[in-house]
Amino acid sequence: MERPLRLFVALDLPDDVRDALAAAGRDADGERWRPVKPEALHVTLAFLGSRPPGDVEKIAPVVLAETRAPELTLGDVLLLPPRRARVLTVEVRGPLAELQARVSAGLEAAGVYTPEARPFRAHVTIARLRPRVRPPRAAPLDLAPMAFRGPSVTLYVSRLHPSGATYEPLVKAALT
Repeated sequence: MERPLRLFVALDLPDDVRDALAAAGRDADGERWRPVKPEALHVTLAFLGSRPPGDVEKIAPVVLAETRAPELTLGDVLLLPPRRARVLTVEVRGPLAELQARVSAGLEAAGVYTPEARPFRAHVTIARLRPRVRPPRAAPLDLAPMAFRGPSVTLYVSRLHPSGATYEPLVKAALT
């Protein structure tokens, strides 16, 4: 029996946006926050969790159906969840909820995903709270707004390691 895969679908970021977000993550208080590696920065559209490897064939057409990149902008630096923050994030503004809803509905129709009950909140995680550190009450950074279009939507497998997760692309749809 094949081992399940930890899967998610994400909007990839252009290099200049990724570089700005990685710099912001590095600028956060290093004693409190662990920056996310630049290659791991993305906007999660659907986290599928542990799935059988055969589900990749069911997911691929949903990912490949996406062709249009919405116009987006980086927004405010946010702490999530708001009451007891574990991650430092940057809000993504624009019509991304439409893309997320299409992906979510396609994955649900394919029988591989149950949509989350909470509303979609478009963001990029730039740093994670270090273990045994008290969560801050305010986001410590300001970031200049940047307009962008995501270059692709990708199905990733997440592999967990003590040094942090690594993400391997399995299916990628280029956006225009």
